[in-house]
Amino acid sequence: MLPALIALLSVVTPPGAVRSAQAPSPPAAPSPATPAAAPAQRSDLPQVAFEKYTLANGLEVILHEDHRMPEIAVDVWYKVGARDEAPGRTGFAHLFEHVMFQGTKHIPEDKHFEYLQKAGASSVNGSTSHDRTNYFEVVPANQLELALWLESERMGFLLERTGFKETVDNQRDVVKNERRQRYENRPAGMITKVQLEALYPPEHPYYHQVIGSMEDLTAASVEDVKAFFRMYYAPGNATLVVAGDFDKAKTKQLVEQYFGPIPPGEPITRRSAPEVRLTASKRIAMEAKIQQPQLYVSYPTPANFAPGDRELDLLGIVLAGGKSSRLYKRLVYELKIAQSVSAGQQSQLLASSFEISASPMPGHTLDEILAVIDEEIAALQAKPIDSAELERAKNQLESDTVRSLESLLARAERLQSYNYMVGDPGFLTEDLRRYRAVDAAGIQRAAQQYLRKDGRVIVTIDPNPEAPIMGRIKK
Repeated sequence: MLPALIALLSVVTPPGAVRSAQAPSPPAAPSPATPAAAPAQRSDLPQVAFEKYTLANGLEVILHEDHRMPEIAVDVWYKVGARDEAPGRTGFAHLFEHVMFQGTKHIPEDKHFEYLQKAGASSVNGSTSHDRTNYFEVVPANQLELALWLESERMGFLLERTGFKETVDNQRDVVKNERRQRYENRPAGMITKVQLEALYPPEHPYYHQVIGSMEDLTAASVEDVKAFFRMYYAPGNATLVVAGDFDKAKTKQLVEQYFGPIPPGEPITRRSAPEVRLTASKRIAMEAKIQQPQLYVSYPTPANFAPGDRELDLLGIVLAGGKSSRLYKRLVYELKIAQSVSAGQQSQLLASSFEISASPMPGHTLDEILAVIDEEIAALQAKPIDSAELERAKNQLESDTVRSLESLLARAERLQSYNYMVGDPGFLTEDLRRYRAVDAAGIQRAAQQYLRKDGRVIVTIDPNPEAPIMGRIKK
């Protein structure tokens, strides 16, 4: 992240730019954003106003006006993630998260951040998941053109830069070092790899870690990397959100100017995802150089927005959403055998998992905790929760959702997520309506169907000062 509210400077005119990157005209006088009309019967549901359209090259554009503050969030999602990587070619999506900040045909090495910092950007970053990669910047309102130019440059001119091979080799080493810091030198850092490989079959797109393996990163040739970029980082596989204090007509003109000439890219064939189903319980014992034992219980569950997904979100709150939740009361408050406990649905595009994790108090064991977890799940399966407990879960989820929309970037990301998952950026209202419609019987059915003892992965991690800090599976 860059320092917030750096003093505003004039827009940097990037050296050698073919397309104009001069400062845009002063924005039009602020006027209140006009929200879409809410359904009359549920006017209390929040909405995020937007306009969506598509360029001739396939780039989806979503505009969200908010004139309360003179700033703009520019957020680009590429519909590519670790799920699109072939076996033996892992880590490419995350590698590009780094490479795309290093310069293009018209942007010199290491100037991307410098231009934005001098322009007063308050937030600049990117992230990669199994399902998508995003890049964003939050800039003063009069720096919109700079942000659009930078994003279009890396979409259209990344591979044409001089010294691309050297950039890839350098960032390959950066990613390897990140892997060492985040996984190999982190207490119990191996847990993610163990869980993924236990939950998913080897042919599943979620089988490997997003960051990729050291072996694959080392073996990747520059031509392999370029081919991956040409396939996935094109307007036809991307969505641009502009959120904040902008003039709509001027913004549309700038979007067309900078992104319109970029070729749409080739049609994409996605990897198939086999059904995820465990027919028996898997228990994996690990050891690591850690202070306290750790317990992870994972269940395969439906994909995001599939039947059961919203019920499991609420079930996670019932189990471990605060001090009044069932597992917290039993394990931490009443029995005092656990230091902490968490539970929740990890929703993804192709398949999800419901995970419960806990760490015991000194003198207590992971099996004691697991026994209580099983008791509470059995209780949910045997009897529907009462209306008060259900209402608390719904209120907590809805209030958390509303609070999460405070920042421009959060609203941009929410529009992106709904657009990608269901094709409707404005799905927020309907999504909350779906949560409100969940009943106690639905949560009970979800617990019965998905939180099964004979269909889960249990990973225990015991302290061992002789084990690697990242952990290892006991022999």
